[in-house]
Amino acid sequence: MQARVKWVDHMTFLGESGSGHSVVMDGSPESGGRDLGIRPMEMLLLGMGGCTSFDIVSMLKKARQDIFDVEVEISSERSEEIPKVFTKIHAHFIIRGRNIKETQVKRAIELSAEKYCSASIMLGATAVITHDYEIEEI
Repeated sequence: MQARVKWVDHMTFLGESGSGHSVVMDGSPESGGRDLGIRPMEMLLLGMGGCTSFDIVSMLKKARQDIFDVEVEISSERSEEIPKVFTKIHAHFIIRGRNIKETQVKRAIELSAEKYCSASIMLGATAVITHDYEIEEI
């Protein structure tokens, strides 16, 4: 896997993935940015959210759960001191569908967190990561 990040101007950067997709990253005005894009540390949280959601959707589909929507809301805390690593991350999953078995949802979240999601496992080296979920019947 490869990626490239190119400085545009001020504190704006263009990130390009090896698969050919791009994203604009920028800093806050306090750090010299112009608020034109996502912050790099926010990208880490989104990466974790995407990674774990990918796992969960895949596992629930394989378990033949009738899911219509999967959403994860992530909150975090960072260290006050440099490096300002994540110290706490909480993922709240909202699973929507019909006749979804809670045991399947719980197992998918646990397997993603403990075995499959590389992003959350890496972030877990510095942060305490917790999860919860709700199932909405549609």
